Amino acid sequence: MLRIECPCCGPRDHDEFRYGGDASLVRPAHDDPVPEAWYRYVYVRKNPVGPHREFWQHVTGCRQWLVVERDTRTHLIASVSFARKSPA
Repeated sequence: MLRIECPCCGPRDHDEFRYGGDASLVRPAHDDPVPEAWYRYVYVRKNPVGPHREFWQHVTGCRQWLVVERDTRTHLIASVSFARKSPA
């Protein structure tokens, strides 16, 4: 079981959160004329080993979106921050 340290609510079980996807992807511009850019953004994903940035929403708590840096091998969480403060 993962324990995520919510900045608002403190440590909580991962059951209180919803996984929101890869936080390291960069969304293409809305007017990007290259269909390949959108295809890769929507469908092509890496399966990283090691540290990985992920979006999580605290759905049964404060409802904040968070960026969680988690090691995919050990599930150890290195950091948790608000997604709204995350660099683009």
